[in-house]
Amino acid sequence: MDAKKILAAYKRQGARVETKARIKMKGKKDFSLWYTPGVGVAAAHLAKHPEDARKMSIKKNSVAVVSDGSAVLGLGSVGPYGALPVMEGKALIFKEKGGVDAWPLVLDTHDPDEIVRIVKAIAPNFGGINLEDIAAPACFDIERRLIEMLDIPVMHDDQHGTAIVVLAGLINAAKIVKKSFKKLKVVINGAGAAGTAVAKLLLAAGVKDVTLLDRTGTIHAGRTDLNTHKKELVLLTNPRRIMGGLAEAMYGADAFVGVSGKGLLKEEQVACMAPRSIVFAMANPDPEILPDAARRAGALVIATGRSDYPNQINNALVFPGIFRGALDKGVARITESTKLRAARALAALVSKPTAAKFIPDLLDPRVAKAVARAVH
Repeated sequence: MDAKKILAAYKRQGARVETKARIKMKGKKDFSLWYTPGVGVAAAHLAKHPEDARKMSIKKNSVAVVSDGSAVLGLGSVGPYGALPVMEGKALIFKEKGGVDAWPLVLDTHDPDEIVRIVKAIAPNFGGINLEDIAAPACFDIERRLIEMLDIPVMHDDQHGTAIVVLAGLINAAKIVKKSFKKLKVVINGAGAAGTAVAKLLLAAGVKDVTLLDRTGTIHAGRTDLNTHKKELVLLTNPRRIMGGLAEAMYGADAFVGVSGKGLLKEEQVACMAPRSIVFAMANPDPEILPDAARRAGALVIATGRSDYPNQINNALVFPGIFRGALDKGVARITESTKLRAARALAALVSKPTAAKFIPDLLDPRVAKAVARAVH
């Protein structure tokens, strides 16, 4: 779409979400019940019995969508105002696809300690916390600390939403190329939030051979420049101890998962993959390789992160259903088992996967319900 037309539409529309009263204040009895003096009875009760907040307040159906704007889409660190349209868009999807009341909250700080303090302080209002567009490695620590502190589900969607959809896609892609899913040799280009989560979830699902690359090259034990989370990945990944860059990693690989940048995968690298290869080029807005180029180089199954190509890998397939299920069932943690079940539920929605269609469509009304059922 044309950028000028997009901006004009946003300026014309203004807010895309709003609060809406669920109670009609028609007479004094309504004011007495739902505000004073009735509200005093409810307030006194919740002060003594906070566990009833899920039944008696917005906490029952509300999620905070929280970002510091440090890793927004393909734009990078654009701050709170740059993040606001994205968080509002997420809130819109939450409501439209999951029936969840989501509140976009952008924070004017990149300090992990301050982010944790703010989210902890506002948590009583909400039944869940959806972290979004927070850069690695801070995002790992922020999410871990909040999960430990709070009794409501906390999920960094860039990590786990992406990982769930990638796993669903690879489950079906393996069927199409007639290879054992667990024996796939998978290369992940990008070792930030999404790449790390994808690697860990694939390993949890039984894949044995996963190799990650960052801007320097493959992550392996011989490197001395690795931060704490990449040192952890050394222990989990690259069993063949591949050294070098993408060219070395791609030789003989069955599947490529790109969470990196535009044009970083070359046709000759795809051509060096194993026969009947899988390419998920998910960089936005421009993929690591265009689908036609990947196909020309020999890839059989191809996906991107874009809606104008088939088989879009989009975490919007996940987060509405995950939180819908968590809110309905009073789940306090989004566990690894939940993520695995959600991925399998998504994959199962495409009963006969083909190269043309192996990921459910964003508009498929079954998606959120299927993912919600997987949460328990």
